[in-house]
Parts: sequence; structure tokens; C-alpha cells
Amino acid sequence: MTQSTDVSTLPQFSQLTIQGEDAEKFLQGQLTCDVTKLGLSYQPTALSNLKGRIEFGLWIKKQDEKHYDVVVSADCVDALQAHLKKFGAFSKFETSVPTAIYPCVLADEPTFSHKDEHNTAEDTQAWMQRSIATGNYWIVAATQGEFQPQELRLHQRGGMDYDKGCYLGQEVIARIYFKAAPKAFLHYVSGTGDTPAAGDKLDKIQVVNAIATNDGFEALVVARPAHLDDSDLTLLALPTALQADVARPK
Repeated sequence: MTQSTDVSTLPQFSQLTIQGEDAEKFLQGQLTCDVTKLGLSYQPTALSNLKGRIEFGLWIKKQDEKHYDVVVSADCVDALQAHLKKFGAFSKFETSVPTAIYPCVLADEPTFSHKDEHNTAEDTQAWMQRSIATGNYWIVAATQGEFQPQELRLHQRGGMDYDKGCYLGQEVIARIYFKAAPKAFLHYVSGTGDTPAAGDKLDKIQVVNAIATNDGFEALVVARPAHLDDSDLTLLALPTALQADVARPK
């Protein structure tokens, strides 16, 4: 059971609309997913830095090839706007003013809504709990540049495409996928004691997201399996699709 959380510590999210003649081409050269294959449901994806690490964890949906809606943690939205302005200076698209969007759970899936009825602490806590249980991590300012997409199993959630061509950070990301494999990667765990913050280190285990429970906390962490075995954390089961080996299938 999830314990009540201080409202001031709950995550908040913003949505930007990216709209214009070059919207699809620009985003295709920035994001890890294949933008041309997107639909009207929010798809998790990432915008990485040149070191192949996630700078912005995003959810994106496509209205049409000239209109995309992007959701990002509210504490990252100013940095994302600056990035879009810098890298899109010579592309024909406009970025909207950020608007608040509310995390919620619909049909047992974590998603987002503009409806004020979902602007509640209860909805946000339900979203956090369901997101952590299903590997739906969220990147905040404290974890920007910390994780490689494959470490977070983004490729197992449809958020990466290794055949679409170049995008920001693609060279490093592809090298890891085709020539190596992350030694540390995403796990779902429970623990006792105080709830850690995003980015905290529990010895050699790094926290991605965590939520308080009546018995302690549950969290998504990036860790080597051996380090988890040596810890006091209890390994919990992620969805079947996220239980596969993170390495490229042979």
C-alpha cells in the first residue's frame, strides 16, 4: 500500500506543442524513437546528449506530421525549451508555451490528461505507483544526463529505434547496443527506511524514482544484478516485456 506523500514533493509535468513544416524532420533527428511511426497515444522516448545519456525523458504523441505534443517533467521544461531553440534555430516549427498536464491512471495504464479532475494528489500518487511497477520511469532535473536509454530498458518499451538513422547521441547508443551491453540496468525493488530521492545512490545502486509505502518504499533503480544480491533491497517483478535481457538479441 502506498503511503500518503507530501504534495510539494509530487512530480509535476508540462506539455509543449511542436508544430510546423519541419516538426517531424527535426524531431526525427533528435529523439531515440522513430517519429514517423508514432500515433495518438503517448509514447515514452528520450532526447539524449552527445554522450548518449538521457537529457530529457519525454512522452510524445503525433497529431499529424506537422503537430506533435511532448510531455516532460516540469523542472526540465525550461531547459528543453532552450534546447529546442538552439538546435531548431534553422528549422521551420514553433514551440508552444508550456501548459500543465496531469499524471493519472486510465485503464490500468499510467498516462496524462489536461482535465482538471485529474489535478489531484491521489491521481499523481496512483500514477507514481503504477509507473514504478511497470518501469515507466520519469527523468527529473536531478537525473538529467545520468542514464543511458538501454540501461532504462527504453528499447523494450518501444522508445528506441536502431534502424531509423542518425539522431542526437545515436553513435554512442548504437555502439553499446551492437558491440556491448549495459552491466547495470533497470530493476523494480522494495526497501525499508526513508524513501530515497531520484538520483540518490544506495551504495552502488542508483535510484531513478521512488515512492513511499507503509513498509518503506518501492523504487526503480539502475544496478548490476550482483550488487542487488548483496543489498537489503527486495527484487520485484517488472512486466514480462521488461524482464528480458537488455542486450541485443543474438
